[in-house]
Amino acid sequence: MGHTLDFILLLLAVSVLAVMAFGRLRLPGELAFLAVGALLGPAALNLIPDQESARHLAEFGVVFLMFTIGLEFSLPHLFSMKRLVFGLGAAQVVATLLIAMLVAVLFGAAPGPALVMGGVIAMTSTALLSKLLIDRMELESAHGRMVMGVLLFQDLAVVPLLVLIPALSQSADKQLGLLALAALKATVLLAVVLYFGQRLLGRWFVLVARRRSSQLFMLNVLLVTLALAWLTDLFGLSMALGAFVAGMLISETEFRYRVEEDIKPFRDVLLGLFLVTVGMFLDARAVADHALAVGALLLAILGGKFLVVFVAARLFNATPGNAVRAGLWLCAGGEFGFVLLAEMANRKLGSPAMIQALVAALILSMLLAPMLVQWSDKIVLRFVGSEWLLRSMELTRVAAQSLATERHVLICGYGRTGQLVARFVEQEGVSYVALDLDPDRVREAAAAGDTVVYGDAARRETLVAAGVMRATALVVSYSDVPSACRVLDAVRDLRPELPVIVRANEEGQLERLSGEGAAEVVTDIFETSIMLASHTMALVGVPLSRVLRRVRDIRSQRYALMRGYFHGLSDAADNPDHQLERLRSIAMQAGAAGIGRSIEELGLDAMGVRINAVRRRGERLLNPGHDLRFQDGDVVVLQGVPSALTGAEGRLLQGR
Repeated sequence: MGHTLDFILLLLAVSVLAVMAFGRLRLPGELAFLAVGALLGPAALNLIPDQESARHLAEFGVVFLMFTIGLEFSLPHLFSMKRLVFGLGAAQVVATLLIAMLVAVLFGAAPGPALVMGGVIAMTSTALLSKLLIDRMELESAHGRMVMGVLLFQDLAVVPLLVLIPALSQSADKQLGLLALAALKATVLLAVVLYFGQRLLGRWFVLVARRRSSQLFMLNVLLVTLALAWLTDLFGLSMALGAFVAGMLISETEFRYRVEEDIKPFRDVLLGLFLVTVGMFLDARAVADHALAVGALLLAILGGKFLVVFVAARLFNATPGNAVRAGLWLCAGGEFGFVLLAEMANRKLGSPAMIQALVAALILSMLLAPMLVQWSDKIVLRFVGSEWLLRSMELTRVAAQSLATERHVLICGYGRTGQLVARFVEQEGVSYVALDLDPDRVREAAAAGDTVVYGDAARRETLVAAGVMRATALVVSYSDVPSACRVLDAVRDLRPELPVIVRANEEGQLERLSGEGAAEVVTDIFETSIMLASHTMALVGVPLSRVLRRVRDIRSQRYALMRGYFHGLSDAADNPDHQLERLRSIAMQAGAAGIGRSIEELGLDAMGVRINAVRRRGERLLNPGHDLRFQDGDVVVLQGVPSALTGAEGRLLQGR
């Protein structure tokens, strides 16, 4: 018991440190677990005492991974992407598998192991690439859809490969019969499970959910997943196949998203353990001894998969630029390659040296994947001549949409928040131009008459085409901090005086976005809290005038542009507090003492007065710097308590 606890503590400690270190380097956590396995495995420190038990436990990581993949395979989703999934995806997997199999046979491998090797090489990391697509906001781009279509088919293709491997481990004279028997078992079992499962599982989950017990619901999910995995294992098939079917069945119920969240902790921890056991296969000394062979295999995998995806994408009418992007995204290896390699090792398919080389090449390719994605745009612009023409045509469409607009609001992102902002400004007679990267949304909104065009707001040239030089304000309506910072950086270079309002999720992002030049940062949590509190106060009997005043005070403390208000006669009764900050407009006419002098020279800050804005020749300069010099005709908006405002007005107009 003591040795087991020592091992668990060591594994957890090293895994935590490795994931943190890889995260600092912006590398995926999957690679950290592989590195932990290589470090603690028999070829290095040899600190894992019972490796066989660890491998058995790690198999459940694959089970839960296949279960979550099954949850993604809803039939309507597959049908909507059928051309990309069963067309481009099938072409990539089949072509890569056959080419890799042929090369392996030419180098002396048996047909069975060569087939599995082809499947290993055909796989790409779904977890890594889907995260990169979301982080880069390219999920709905043309190449993003191609990548997801191929990944979906790869995930689906793992199932028959896992069924084939047990049969391929037998002698050649038995393989054909065993393959036929495995196919028959899989067909009969799947038909029975899918037929009865669709009718029974939904009702069973409703019955469990009515008990309103999260523990019972979680236990039920584990029961269904492991029961179907046990059933397929009982029939001589892979446990992962049963888990995949369980996920597919649950995906057709209304409990899909809750199940996905509940199962995620089990999946992530056990998948990490599985990757640790895969890393144990890696012998750094053996890899170093065959470094040239590993390097050649790595280049063959990257180059071969890139060419296959590029040709297949072009055959499916992708532009050259998008075909190159898809090839660069999909040329690396993936976690399902390790799943198949683990099965190969367990079934003694292939030599240890071959498995070592494949593991090393796949790990290195996954290390290179984020860099290839990062460089993909530069590579496309460097080597694809037509990309410049397509980029200019895209900018022309953006410019044509915005040419007729002037003094408009530029909205970056046209999701729910962006659309609500557009409705507000439109009702006030202010024009807008919106940019979005979802082609379906852009097409439908443009058809309805909205001024929205397809374009990446984080690109300087797109902002220029959308009329940033003529806009009165810019709104970043999505809560993606890295992208918002790129927008702010571009605006700072192009037009630093343009006010930019940015949306954020958390208060912790406020300082960074403000430092990048945002005029205001609106956080979802802050605004939600204010509305919850205001409705609560109104419903418990607090007078509405007091509720509104409290909300205004809180917002004025949080938002600089909302601090203060222009005072009127009607405010005397509602607001007798003379120490509340107010706004006052001062017109700088000819002869005013402040003309030609800066804010710093006049010493307005020392008087407790802040310059909220300066209106100059039709433009509004928000939060001007201390070096701004006042000109004839300026309208200066002062902010402060009444006594300080009176003193500042005298200094601006009379110099006293």
